[in-house]
Amino acid sequence: MRDLKPLAQISVLAASVVTGLSFSPLSKSKATFPGVLSPKSSASSLSATTPTSPSAKAFTTKRARDLVQSLVEEDKCYVTEAGARAFAEVCAPDVLIEDRFFPQPYTGKTNAAAYIMERVAQRKGKGEVRIDRISDGDIACGFAWTWTCGQEEGLRGTTFVELNENGQIKYIQEIPEPLFKPGNLTKELLRAVTQGAEPKPTVSFEKKAPTAANEVAKYLYVDLQNAEPEAGTAELMRFLADDILYRDFNFQNPLTSPAEVKAFVDDFSFPGIEFRPLRFDDGDLSTCFTWEVVLDDAPDTVKGMSFYELDPETRKIVYVRDVPESAIKPPILGKLARDFRPGLGVFRGVPLGSRPGGK
Repeated sequence: MRDLKPLAQISVLAASVVTGLSFSPLSKSKATFPGVLSPKSSASSLSATTPTSPSAKAFTTKRARDLVQSLVEEDKCYVTEAGARAFAEVCAPDVLIEDRFFPQPYTGKTNAAAYIMERVAQRKGKGEVRIDRISDGDIACGFAWTWTCGQEEGLRGTTFVELNENGQIKYIQEIPEPLFKPGNLTKELLRAVTQGAEPKPTVSFEKKAPTAANEVAKYLYVDLQNAEPEAGTAELMRFLADDILYRDFNFQNPLTSPAEVKAFVDDFSFPGIEFRPLRFDDGDLSTCFTWEVVLDDAPDTVKGMSFYELDPETRKIVYVRDVPESAIKPPILGKLARDFRPGLGVFRGVPLGSRPGGK
């Protein structure tokens, strides 16, 4: 559906064009477009300066959510060796980890243990990983995170975690924010790349009123995928809260109203872009899902991830975070920043607590 694509991938593709011209050939479609778990406790309290999604505060047991919070916040699996061992213990024998900062996935429990130990070593004993928002999924969940160090905070990103029938981690995808944010400079380049692409035929859809976050995401990105543009836009607007905050990591500043989101959608809508949702969690008040996009029938796809949060009363969308992978792995600026400031992962941090909820 042309009008919904920007919420998960239009600007991703646009950023790919810009960084692709800078770092890699477009002909290869490799341009930059734009984590666990010892089930020993329930959701733990988060810092008062970083409010989480309403679902994180629910008392209902959710296996995936509770396991992730235990590993990240209590065991500190990203920054301590003991936590890394706890992480490895709860990975399934056939676990697959796709950390999109790195060029290759990690398969199997042994490689998963090596991966998380490498993550700990990279931080060099500096900093923490803060969970800003986490979806309330039982078999899978996603969480938005920030690296913190001392009185500063830096790199942000999103991680998707899925469990098997035994409660072991069977799949992880993690994507950090791109440090280079091209913003609106990409629009004309994207228009040029997709020039001549023909719009796909539209299809009818059954109008629904889902109230669970994961069902809202499926409705918008599966049911309405090829809907008639005006009808699709009208459906999208029906689900947006007046106080929505939409964070696309290809831009420095978030969108803060339905009108801004609609203008963004209209501005970055082009034919020649196919959106393919891949994995959804089962969150109720918030949800995380992974996806890939294809630019004008290019042979390669580009992966990304979205996090949606609903108002618990109105069940409208109050928060969106979209994050794309980098085609260059590891990303040049990202690698330099992690080497230079391992506690923050960025060249210049911001005051701790200045981005509540991972804004």
